[in-house]
Amino acid sequence: MAKTIMLAGHAKLPQGMAAKSVFETLTITAEIDRKYGVIVQASCTLATDHAQAFIGELLKGYSLLDGIEPVLEAIREAYHGKAKQALVAAAKDLYGQFLLYRDKEAKGRLPAES
Repeated sequence: MAKTIMLAGHAKLPQGMAAKSVFETLTITAEIDRKYGVIVQASCTLATDHAQAFIGELLKGYSLLDGIEPVLEAIREAYHGKAKQALVAAAKDLYGQFLLYRDKEAKGRLPAES
C-alpha cells in the first residue's frame, strides 16, 4: 500500500498574471504522507520554475493534521506576488480535499495504511 497520497487544490488566477495566459486556475498539488499528514513534496502552476520551486519548498514539511493556518501564514509571509490570494485559496481547497480523504478513510471507504 502506498505511504503517500496525491491531492490537488485549485483557485482562480487574478487578471494580469503571466500564468493566466496558460491556465485559468492555479493548482497546488501535494504529495502527503498518509499517516502523519505531512506534505512531502508540493508543486504549483505559477508561470516560472523559480516560483514553482519556491512554493514547493515553502509547503514541504507542514502537517495538515495541524490544520491549514500554519500553511496559509507561511504563504502570506513569504509570497508577495499577484497570485498570493489564489495561492491561499488553492491551499484551502487542498486542505478541504485532505479532510474529505481523511473522512472517507475513517469511514472505511478507503484502505487505511497498515
